[in-house]
Amino acid sequence: MCPSSVPRRRTLVGLGGGVMSGDIAARFSLGPAAWGPMHPCMAGQRKYALTATLMHGYTDGAMQAAVYERYGSPQTLELREVPRPEPGPNEVLVKTQATTVTLVDTAFRSGRPWMARLFTGLLRPKNQILGTEFAGRVEAVGSEVDRFEVGDVVFGASDQGFGTHAEYVCVAQTGALAIKPSNITVGEAAAVSNGALTALPFLRDHAKLRPGQKILIIGASGSIGTCAVQLAKHFGAHVTGVCSTANVELVKSLGADRVIDYTKDDFTQGDEVYDVVFDTVGKSSFSRSKGVLTPRGIYMTTVISIGILIQTAWTSMFGGKKSVFAATGLRSTVDKNADLLVLKELIEAGTLRTIIDSHYSLGQIADAHRYVDTERKKGNVIIAIPNAA
Repeated sequence: MCPSSVPRRRTLVGLGGGVMSGDIAARFSLGPAAWGPMHPCMAGQRKYALTATLMHGYTDGAMQAAVYERYGSPQTLELREVPRPEPGPNEVLVKTQATTVTLVDTAFRSGRPWMARLFTGLLRPKNQILGTEFAGRVEAVGSEVDRFEVGDVVFGASDQGFGTHAEYVCVAQTGALAIKPSNITVGEAAAVSNGALTALPFLRDHAKLRPGQKILIIGASGSIGTCAVQLAKHFGAHVTGVCSTANVELVKSLGADRVIDYTKDDFTQGDEVYDVVFDTVGKSSFSRSKGVLTPRGIYMTTVISIGILIQTAWTSMFGGKKSVFAATGLRSTVDKNADLLVLKELIEAGTLRTIIDSHYSLGQIADAHRYVDTERKKGNVIIAIPNAA
């Protein structure tokens, strides 16, 4: 190769970290101490510096990915060629067909809230390919894989909580990975692992929602909220959703018994009381919601903050009303895989569906971030990757 044709290279920081969940905290990197054993497929992504080749076209062992090196606006995202991961003995290489852009992704991109930087990197992001959810086709399997075969269409969440805004992703066969339900598209399947995989443990394990209980869901038209409404109804609860005027009919169509339009009414000023207030978007607080909780009611949020951590610790020891933040992403891969199979059954039975707001290509991912930044999306924003079809 002549010097003029040698591609220019730039070294990027590796993709490290564990997963801390909820919504805004769903993919906090916990740093090297929490990495655990190195997955062979991640060797080129987090153990070593990741070399991104800035050139047109492809080279052997490369893939396209949306990369960001600094915190800031959507303009920080660039489509680049990076090394393609290779599956280890117990891993599956998936050719991504669809992924999502969530509020978590936009928070990590912008570096706000600042608390996130304690985990993602104070000055620059340690994890430079965002994205957790995906759906696609199995491209290759490791020598010990016996649950999946090449050609299977699968959906799930990445083991590391990052890296799915790319053409390929490696996942352990025992991780959050399952065969795609036959009655939904790959875009709809990709969205499952964001909203439903978060809502299910909150409602089932932390709220312990029972038939006849009353639940208020704030952000009922979002990715987590739309799944929470349906799952709460599945558990037999009486559901009140909170959303804007434009989304009232959508939330009703998901099964909500009552919908509060927050542009017209304040849920804290009504006479209704609830066993559970589930804030899926971090727009309220325990102190603001206490007045509408039953004597032993629970306020749950997916958004981490110093305040919610203090309140969760305090109310776990004192008082009847409880404040709960749950790091659902820190559950074992066995638990997450089991939940994914539960959700798959509900989808195939027609009990649960994912809501798609809009589709973008990987090359339009900055536009997708701009839209999600408006906080006006209904359900999920999907990134389609045609080259992986």
